[in-house]
Amino acid sequence: MITWGGRLLVLLGAGHLLTGLAITSPHFARTWLAGHLTDDSLTALSPANGAYWLTVGSFAFPLIILGLLILWLDRRDIVPPLFLPWTIGLWSLAAAAMFRGIPWLLAWLGVALLFTGIHRARTAGAGRMERADIVR
Repeated sequence: MITWGGRLLVLLGAGHLLTGLAITSPHFARTWLAGHLTDDSLTALSPANGAYWLTVGSFAFPLIILGLLILWLDRRDIVPPLFLPWTIGLWSLAAAAMFRGIPWLLAWLGVALLFTGIHRARTAGAGRMERADIVR
């Protein structure tokens, strides 16, 4: 369950980033690379700046890293801490209240998989590593 939760977060982040870049970068890459994004006010974004925050400046890359971290922990039989699904769940709940759509359902599915996997691992006694095991 933990593995599938991590994979789903990587898929969600990568899908968001790659789809956004495919849609926006042909139109705005020159503006981004020329350094003109700082010319805008954050309260009145230009289309190029909005496209930046939709792609490179969005949650996508950190979500990929977080999913990869969860997979890394799981491969080493380290149970991820409960604050990970709690924070992802609360964040996606707040985001879904502002923008309804399918991505939040996928995030909630990943959170549910993480909660279930963490609960099962803790019930089975996994993830209790000795200090010497962590140092290695």
